[in-house]
Amino acid sequence: MLSDFPHPLYATPAPISSSFSLNRFTRTRSVKFAAADRIVADGAWLPRPDRYGRGMARRPVPSRSYELEAWDAGHEVVVGLDEVGRGAWAGPLSIGAVVLPRDRRVNGIRDSKQLTEARREALIDRIVDWCVASSVGHATPQECDELGMSAAMRLAAHRALDGLGVQADLVLIDGSWDFVGRGSTRTIVKGDAHCLSIATASILAKVTRDRQLRADAASFPAYDFERNKGYPCPRHKLALAGYGPTSIHRRSWAFMDALPWPWLRIPPAGSQPALFGEPESSRASVRSPVRATSS
Repeated sequence: MLSDFPHPLYATPAPISSSFSLNRFTRTRSVKFAAADRIVADGAWLPRPDRYGRGMARRPVPSRSYELEAWDAGHEVVVGLDEVGRGAWAGPLSIGAVVLPRDRRVNGIRDSKQLTEARREALIDRIVDWCVASSVGHATPQECDELGMSAAMRLAAHRALDGLGVQADLVLIDGSWDFVGRGSTRTIVKGDAHCLSIATASILAKVTRDRQLRADAASFPAYDFERNKGYPCPRHKLALAGYGPTSIHRRSWAFMDALPWPWLRIPPAGSQPALFGEPESSRASVRSPVRATSS
């Protein structure tokens, strides 16, 4: 019974580390895929669109062209970086960081949004074993509220880079905004679709955050976190209207305005640097997910 649980605002979420490797997670059973599913050549196109979803035959496979260019330029340690959870209403903001080897490749890596949850889980063990180094950094919901999303992304990125255990010579970032703010970086628009390091980092971050939300779901059964991963959906909104925010909700966000408990809202953080070329204050009331697939 839901009445047996403490009020969601005071329930204790599953413990989360600021920065850790996916090696600490329980291994999932490996899955063997037919040879027809495998893409070997960098920059190739998907040969079996029916196996991956409608329309995906037109989407390029992430290649190592950016990494090869960086290696040729003398950058020994090239890190791919990508985030998930930026548009969620609950749960951490997570950023994955990976360093890929030069001589081997795991087949089937795509932008995490293009893969099903089962496919991502099937890939994760091979990805962790394949990477030279991998780490996931987080910013908690409380840090997102206190710092604002721009500073929270920077904090999570620094935690991810620090967790690698190696010094990055170049960091490849998905998008057009450098949220790392230190060292040598390169932004790549749609990098998760075209750059192998960034696509790999997106899967690491996605699987890590999804597992965290599934663990949190046991403490907040009404919110369906195991399915929506903290993103808005009808059941999530209904639970918010009936029970209010939990201890893992971002209570400075605009969705709190629609709830009947205005005193639970936290004032938004001060003026922040723009994420996409517009002042943060002008986007304060627009809080829909940037990636609408529980990315």
